Amino acid sequence: MPNHRGMTRTTKARAIIVGVVAASALGVGSVAIANSSASQTSQAPDTGAHVGAHAGSAPEAASPAGNAGPLTEVDKTFLVKVRQAGLWEIPAGRLAQTHASSEAVKRAGMHLLDGHSNLDQLVREDAAITGVQLPDQATAEQQSWVRQMTNAQGLQFDELFVSLLRSSHGKIFATIAEVRASTQNDLVRRLARQANQTVMDHMEVLEDTGLVTTETLDEVGAAVAPRPAK
Repeated sequence: MPNHRGMTRTTKARAIIVGVVAASALGVGSVAIANSSASQTSQAPDTGAHVGAHAGSAPEAASPAGNAGPLTEVDKTFLVKVRQAGLWEIPAGRLAQTHASSEAVKRAGMHLLDGHSNLDQLVREDAAITGVQLPDQATAEQQSWVRQMTNAQGLQFDELFVSLLRSSHGKIFATIAEVRASTQNDLVRRLARQANQTVMDHMEVLEDTGLVTTETLDEVGAAVAPRPAK
């Protein structure tokens, strides 16, 4: 018969040995995991500290003129004219929606509203950067044009609206070309490019009304014709 007592001692001894080995393995594994975690913690960036530092940093302030280039008196005058154009042509565009009898005139009025609203925002941004003082109201002549249109209705309004706006856009179109060709200022160059596209669009929708007269075009031609050399 087997010695149960001897087997029991042997079994216990083996159990003790297995237990010691298992404990050692677990201990080594725990140490390895702990070391690995510590290493990863020490290498991980302090996200909170960096976020706080970036959040508290103020962006670099741009200088008043930036790197846009020199600003001439012609450039400054151009900014003022763009602003003044919006101050009377935006109200004119609104009047077209209530006073015009032609859908084509109303459409032209909407183009004026959209185009000059965008230009007005752009020129005010540029003026803030360059320090150019812009007017808060249109010229006396421009204000008189708005009064004339306010007092007109139907076909009379349509003809007056197209005549005044096509003449004005034709004259400023020539000025935009001169500024765009000669300015050394990046902001003015950008504004001139946008103004050129806007004015071209406005002239086309005004011409689509069929109400532009030869008298209006002759007046524009005389105003923008090169002056004879002395």
